Amino acid sequence: MYGYIKGIIVDIESNYVVIDNNGIGYIVYVANPYSYQLNEEYVIYTYTHIREDEYSLYGFKSKDEKELFLRLISVKGLGPKMALPILATGSLSGIIDAIERENILYLKKFPKIGDKVARQIILDLKGKLVSGTTSSTPENSELVEALSALGYKNVDIKKVIPYVSKSVGIEEQIKEALKLLLK
Repeated sequence: MYGYIKGIIVDIESNYVVIDNNGIGYIVYVANPYSYQLNEEYVIYTYTHIREDEYSLYGFKSKDEKELFLRLISVKGLGPKMALPILATGSLSGIIDAIERENILYLKKFPKIGDKVARQIILDLKGKLVSGTTSSTPENSELVEALSALGYKNVDIKKVIPYVSKSVGIEEQIKEALKLLLK
């Protein structure tokens, strides 16, 4: 319902912040409330969760964080209250890497995530996060597609993408990426 809320943080609690926007204080559940500062202005990207007995706002510091959250809650048996602590690590790439590498132990360290849910996360999301969540430019997604077509694994592609020049054309990016992948 709301794409984002821009305002001043007026209260910080253990699992949410209150952001004032034009005199209205919105309670927004966030992964790490203590990463926000009181009386500072923020843009919080939001997800509205509506159930018959609940109307909640979940907030994120970036669009990528929100996208990963949306992917996580699409997993069978994983709701917003279980997905939010996963994001509290602050490392989106760490979470994505754990899913891609099928690292069940990493996923099980989060509250309420047992063996069954960890396996379901991997089953539902493996291979779907690398190009979607981590690449924010069209060149990167084009580069990921090209390298995938050449037979490289998404985990390996994800490792070299940050080191490829953004200021050159796609052909040069592919050449650079191939040199990095062959090392």
